[in-house]
Amino acid sequence: MNEDSNDTDAKVDDIVRSGPGGAIVLAGIATAIVIGLWFVFYFAVFLPRGVIQ
Repeated sequence: MNEDSNDTDAKVDDIVRSGPGGAIVLAGIATAIVIGLWFVFYFAVFLPRGVIQ
């Protein structure tokens, strides 16, 4: 039982040591999607309307 616990702890330590790479990639993709949608909205809605007086 103790050996299994040590093996599990070693695996967890390896995972934690590798860092949050996947989370950073996911956040970058989500940010790129939001910025892309903002540009689509800007060019498709705001610019065609022109200046509002």
